[in-house]
Amino acid sequence: MLRWLTGRDARDRELDQALDALDARVWPPLLAQHPFLLGLDAQETETLRRHTAWILANKSFHGAHGLRVTPDMRRAIAVQAALPVLGLDTSLYRGWTQIVVYPGGFLVQRAETDEAGVVHEYEQETSGESWEGGPVILSWEDARAGAGAQANVVIHEFAHKLDQRDGGADGIPGLRAHRDLSPRHWREVLDRTFDDFSAWVDEVDALIPPDVDPESDEAAGWYAELPLDPYAAQDPAEFFAVSSESFFIEPWAMAAAWPDWYQLLVQYYRQDPLRRLEAAGLQQPVRP
Repeated sequence: MLRWLTGRDARDRELDQALDALDARVWPPLLAQHPFLLGLDAQETETLRRHTAWILANKSFHGAHGLRVTPDMRRAIAVQAALPVLGLDTSLYRGWTQIVVYPGGFLVQRAETDEAGVVHEYEQETSGESWEGGPVILSWEDARAGAGAQANVVIHEFAHKLDQRDGGADGIPGLRAHRDLSPRHWREVLDRTFDDFSAWVDEVDALIPPDVDPESDEAAGWYAELPLDPYAAQDPAEFFAVSSESFFIEPWAMAAAWPDWYQLLVQYYRQDPLRRLEAAGLQQPVRP
């Protein structure tokens, strides 16, 4: 009970059991479900297996709305969550314990204050949430393998966890272990790139006819030219999380648009997915 409350690491026996369960019968098929894991060398693959086992041993999975979270589902979520800390340390995921999984999208309460100071409350459907000091909440429909080649809700929400390590989510993850990165430099590159992307989104918004809902499938063609999902323009925290998705899943467009931002993520994550994926024979997908 005490470990559940404090979020301390699992006992060695529990970690060993989780690691043993990721054996030759389970591990290769699990990797094969996720094309963005191609190109990992033997050492990286073993580190990913150990980090996946750490997540399985230290996080409790709970199904919502009657969903039964199976071992396969837990492993699929854990291996995706392990990728962002492949070059870092699992200690960055300490301080909380629960992963809640819904069958599909779920409703969350939102509140916005308008220019007159009036607070407007509403419900919004989402596929993931990350509460500071609390759980990660995921839609299994979006988290499962193959749910979307351009998006990854697991990486998105766990990037928020990394962002929250030094306080509130502001797009600047904790950099104490990165002597080659300064918060000031990170802020300069983040602000410049975020402002550029926000202006780009505004330009695209202006091209969409008034009778077309910007959030509809009909508007998707206008946004296809953007290097990131337009949701990244919400604020710097979302920009970092969406950038992290793109960084690991489809890095080509982002790296071409903002090479200095991509290189900053390379330094932070201590990985270069663009090099890794191209070495594995993958190229930028051609979008219609």
